[in-house]
Amino acid sequence: MTAVNNSVRNTARLIGAGLRALLVLTVVCGVLYPLVVTGVAQAAFPHKANGSEVSHQGKVVGSSLIGQRYDKGKDKDGNPVPDLRYFQPRPSAGLGSNKANGVNTQYDLQVSGASNLGATNTDLIKAVKERRQWVSVTYGVPESEVPADAVTSSGSGLDPDISPAYAQLQAATVARRNHLPAGTVDKLVKEHTDGRTLGFLGEPRVNVLELNIALKELVRSEGKS
Repeated sequence: MTAVNNSVRNTARLIGAGLRALLVLTVVCGVLYPLVVTGVAQAAFPHKANGSEVSHQGKVVGSSLIGQRYDKGKDKDGNPVPDLRYFQPRPSAGLGSNKANGVNTQYDLQVSGASNLGATNTDLIKAVKERRQWVSVTYGVPESEVPADAVTSSGSGLDPDISPAYAQLQAATVARRNHLPAGTVDKLVKEHTDGRTLGFLGEPRVNVLELNIALKELVRSEGKS
């Protein structure tokens, strides 16, 4: 009988110790640690901690880390129609009208990802050719001058940046649609071109959202529409 009582007490003690450990770890890892990390982030890096939000005229219009489309509606088939008054981003994972992965053609944050199609995949090749032709016709440049980021999506499908080459390719059309001098828009692109990180990491890039905000301000200051 004594052995049974000892066994029960030992079991109760172990259960009690487990519950106390669970409570302590819950408080430390589930309450204190998140509060400390959040507090440090808000104190030291508030902009990044809040999603690198970009504001315009007192309103949050997006994040500098997430791409977005600039459309003026949809065509009869339900496909988005780019608004050529603005600089356009690189394709999302859907790659134009071909919808190569059948999931994300409009920078939908809930379906981030790549098409995962190989370089020899016929759907990918067709989509790239269609996109290259569209860019060539829309912006009046030879297909051989269309940069790679104009016809391919990023690994996440949400890349906020385009290459300076793609931005410059669009500049003349953007200037014409906004009744602005071409040289003024070219200068705007150069002013919003960031170099390689630390001078050697990555490639030069242009944040499309920030460039389009600057464009809107330029149009407003010039009294254009």
